[in-house]
Amino acid sequence: MADMTPSEVTRLQTTLQRLLGSPKLTVNKPSRKGMSVELAVSGEVIGTVHRDEDEGEVSYAIHITVLEEDLPPA
Repeated sequence: MADMTPSEVTRLQTTLQRLLGSPKLTVNKPSRKGMSVELAVSGEVIGTVHRDEDEGEVSYAIHITVLEEDLPPA
């Protein structure tokens, strides 16, 4: 997995805000090398973003975690 540049983080954040319709969404570069890039909404981390480069093509995969305790009652 390759590290993301600050420019990539900004571009990815802008694209995700537009696609998902939420200006409160942020993509946060980790404070330490080797840690995951985090996806957050209103400051609450909801998942991670992974960058993949294969044969010169770059893609980004997002893993979102929702805890059962955060779901509304049944």
